[in-house]
Amino acid sequence: MGDQSDKGQHPANSPTPYAPYAPYRRPGRRPYSVRMTTGGSGIAHGFPHLDTVRAALAALFRRLSHDTVSTFPTSVLPVDVAFDDTEDVHLGAQRIARAVVHQLHLPDARIVITFREMEHAATVELTAGPEYFVELNDRFRRHRKDIGAALAHEVTHVWLHRLDLSFPGTRDNEILTDTAAAYLGAGWLLLDAYREHGPFSQKLGYLTPEEFGYVLAKRADFFDEDPAPWFTSPQAYDAYTAGRARARQDARRPPLAGAGWAARLRYAKDRRAAQDPRRTAGPVAGPGDGYAFEPAAGTGAPLRVSFPCPTCWQRIRVPVRGHLQARCGLCKTLLDCDT
Repeated sequence: MGDQSDKGQHPANSPTPYAPYAPYRRPGRRPYSVRMTTGGSGIAHGFPHLDTVRAALAALFRRLSHDTVSTFPTSVLPVDVAFDDTEDVHLGAQRIARAVVHQLHLPDARIVITFREMEHAATVELTAGPEYFVELNDRFRRHRKDIGAALAHEVTHVWLHRLDLSFPGTRDNEILTDTAAAYLGAGWLLLDAYREHGPFSQKLGYLTPEEFGYVLAKRADFFDEDPAPWFTSPQAYDAYTAGRARARQDARRPPLAGAGWAARLRYAKDRRAAQDPRRTAGPVAGPGDGYAFEPAAGTGAPLRVSFPCPTCWQRIRVPVRGHLQARCGLCKTLLDCDT
């Protein structure tokens, strides 16, 4: 059992009762957990899951549509997830959980949050609803500022479950969860929970810090919202900066007009090869840049090039005829192209 001083009596007029400090588990339900990495090593960096992250962004837009994604213009605010030492730990956790529930447009319902010793940061029971059952690692009774990060991941699991959106395999499904949380305005908390101070380090979630930064930068571009002032962790800010730099590279890939000169030279070479009348093979692809020239559909038809949208990664197909503008049919982004 944990520190009994954190227990308290629930006020009679409170709308959402909390459970006493005792592990609560509904029988027959599979829990989903958020990974917690602590210690001096073991935190991965870079962009090892970038293909899955991009697939997750595409899946969100396909499942929700541009109009629905656009209803998440404002992230959960720092003031709504702040937690000080004077607030009751259960009531505070429920208050933050409600903020995340509202952020993801989930219905209001009874929230049961308990604390126990466990390997992971938190677990959630995925049920048909409407209640929410979450267990938090007992360490959050002492490190309360990261409760919002753990709840952001777990409540997003509930949101995806009720949306019936998932990826095959635990790893990819957890990456989908982190990506959805970050893109829909709750996941900046997960990046802000990343800290390194000498021998101490901590990270929540399955994405690397830089991948969280990448997704948050994609959100910032789409919604014109800058999360940088919200970070309390210097390491989180650095990871966001690295992710933002990687995200900006996506807008500098040919045939987009912002491509660099070296990429444009490669593109022109591949275009000449695709236009060679002696060529009888299939499409000519640009390795690393994602574009592919496709043979004309009929006599006199122009050569076409397909490439991934830098916002949602849906493939776009346009004729090869110099400068033009193309609008992604999925996320509605208008793109300047030099084909």
